[in-house]
Amino acid sequence: MAKKSLTIDLKMNWLFYEVKNKTYLTGRSRMQGDNHEQVANMQSSDDEEDQSQIMRSISSAVAYLHTRLSEYISNTIGEMPLTDNDILKLYTDNGSFTLTLNNIPANFNTAVKESITASAHNYIVNRAVGEWFQITNKADAQDYFQAAAINLAEIREAINKRVRPQRPVIDNNNVI
Repeated sequence: MAKKSLTIDLKMNWLFYEVKNKTYLTGRSRMQGDNHEQVANMQSSDDEEDQSQIMRSISSAVAYLHTRLSEYISNTIGEMPLTDNDILKLYTDNGSFTLTLNNIPANFNTAVKESITASAHNYIVNRAVGEWFQITNKADAQDYFQAAAINLAEIREAINKRVRPQRPVIDNNNVI
């Protein structure tokens, strides 16, 4: 059976924003009276060390996604996986990176491309936030790792969607 490729672009600045926003919202929701220091430690900031950790976490999430989908993913930038330096450059240049899914059956339903894109984005964000909380708030880390596992299942489900076959048209005893 013929195979096709599917290209997905993920915006690095959107990934960074989501990681920072989720940690901020989680921290804010945990505010109780005078626990300001504890809440501040749950939230990523624009500090260089926080940015570096987010880059490492996103790099790790992308690498893990490559491993989990290795039968489909051929490359990102050239033939090499993304490094922390690639992610920093893509982030500062408001760039995006590409996941190319190969070996997809020809009858793959391309209508689910946006679902795969959204689930891949959410997977990377949830893995990165989970890694952040492994450092700052272990109790919340598992929730994000579980959400990432669900996102991975959504990607796999979408990849396995197929277009319904169509009945051939018969004209003068010939199949068209």
